[in-house]
Amino acid sequence: MASTSTPRQRRHRLTWSLTALSMGLALLLLADCKSLPTIVPDLGHRHGAPVQIEGTRGPLSVQQSQAILQGLKNRGQDTGIFDRHLALEEAIVGSPLTSGNQVRLLQDGPSTYHAMLAAIEAARDHINMETYILDDDDVGQRFAQALIDKQRQGVQVNLIRDSVGTLGTPGAFFQAMADSGIRILEFNPINPLMARKTWALNQRDHRKLLIADGRIAFLGGINISSVYSGGSSSQGMQSRPTEEPAWRDTDLQLQGPAVAELQKLFLETWAAQKGPTLVQKNYFPPIQGVGKQVVRVIGSSPDEPYSQIYATLLSAIGSAETTVHLTNAYFAPDPQLLAALEAAAGRGVDVVLILPSQTDSWMVFHAGRSYYEQLLRAGVKIHERRGVILHSKTALVDGVWATVGSTNLDWRSFLHNHELNAVVIGADFGNQVQAMFDKDRSASDAITLAQWQRRPLQLRLKEWLSRLWAYWL
Repeated sequence: MASTSTPRQRRHRLTWSLTALSMGLALLLLADCKSLPTIVPDLGHRHGAPVQIEGTRGPLSVQQSQAILQGLKNRGQDTGIFDRHLALEEAIVGSPLTSGNQVRLLQDGPSTYHAMLAAIEAARDHINMETYILDDDDVGQRFAQALIDKQRQGVQVNLIRDSVGTLGTPGAFFQAMADSGIRILEFNPINPLMARKTWALNQRDHRKLLIADGRIAFLGGINISSVYSGGSSSQGMQSRPTEEPAWRDTDLQLQGPAVAELQKLFLETWAAQKGPTLVQKNYFPPIQGVGKQVVRVIGSSPDEPYSQIYATLLSAIGSAETTVHLTNAYFAPDPQLLAALEAAAGRGVDVVLILPSQTDSWMVFHAGRSYYEQLLRAGVKIHERRGVILHSKTALVDGVWATVGSTNLDWRSFLHNHELNAVVIGADFGNQVQAMFDKDRSASDAITLAQWQRRPLQLRLKEWLSRLWAYWL
C-alpha cells in the first residue's frame, strides 16, 4: 500500500531518527557532561577601529561612515547599540555594513510568493535559489514552472536544495527542472554514496534565499510549500483548507549593495558543496544606491567555531537599553541566551518574547516552555501567538537594530544548520518591525507566572523530558 504520509511528516520521521541516534550517543556522554559548552566567543566590550560602512562604490571614509551612523542615532532611541555593539558585531561577523539599500518587510506566504515570482519573471541574466523545503504541491509546482520557463528563455537558474528538507519531494520533480537546464545541487545528500565531501548528515542547509540578476534578493523563514498558501489573517486564508492552521512567517526583499553579500554566500555554499560548474553569468553587476537602509548580511555555518548570527544577537541584547522584542518559532535556549535575557530584564529593559502556542515540533516546543518560569521570575514577558503556526524568526533591539532570517533560537540553528539573516539598522525600518511585533502581540495570549505555575502535571512531564534533549534536538 502506498504511504499516505505528507512530505512534512516524512521529514519529521527522519529528523527524529537522527535525534534518536544523537540521544543514544548522548547517553554515553552524559556522565562526563557537567555543563553545556560555551558556543560563542568572549563578548566583552572591545575598543577597536571605527565602524566602516560600504557604499555602492566600495568602503566609505571613516568620516562618511560616522556621519551615517550619527544620522541613524539621531533619529532613533537613546541606545548603546551604535556605540557598544556595532564594532563588536563587525569583528564577529566580518561582513560589512552596507548603505544605499532598499528593504521591504514581507509578511506571510501570499505576499512573499507574489514578490518572489515577480522577481523571477523579471530576471534577464540568472536566478540563484537556496531553500530548505521545496514541496511538490501547488506552490512548489508554480515555482518550478516559473524557473523552468526562465531557463528556457536563456536565464540561468541555479538551485541549492537541502537533502532532508526535500526528502518528501519526488525525484521526478527535480529531474524535470534539471532536464530544462537548471543546475541543481543537493546539499549534504542523505545517501552517503552521493556525498561530495565529508558526510555530515546532521548538518542541514536551513537558509531560504532567492537572488535575481544579482540585483534583488529575498530571505527569511518562508519555505516553498502550500502550508503558506494562506496568510495569518482572515483575509489571506481563502486558499487554505479550513482544518489546517495558517502559517505566520516573515521575509525581507532587498535591493542594493547588500545583495552582493548574499550572492557571495550562495556561491561560497555552491563551491563548498562541490556543485557542478556554474555557467558564467553576470553574478555581480554594478549596483546603484536604491534606498537609505543600512544592512549587514550574516551567514552562519557549523564549519565555523561558533554561530555568527547567534553571537551578534547576544551582543545586541547585551547592549540593549530600552527594548528587546523577539519573535521566534523554535525556542530552546542555551545558558548564554537565558543569561542575556535575564540580565537585560534585570537592568530595566523591556524584554518580550512572542512564541508559538502550537507547533509542528512538539519536543522543541516543550523544551522551550520548560524555561518559562525561570524567565518570568526574571521579569521577561512571554506571549504565545494563538490561531496560527508561528514560524517567524525576528528580533528588534532598542527599536533600531532589527534582524530577520532563518535562524531559530535553538541548539540546531546554533550548532548544526547553515543559517542566513540580515540586520537592518535604523528607526525607520525598526518602526515597521515594531508595528508587526505589536500586531502579533495583540493576537497573542500573555503568560503570567501565577498562571504558569498552575499548569498540569502532564505538561510538566513533557517539559522535563524535552529539556533533557534540548542540546540534541
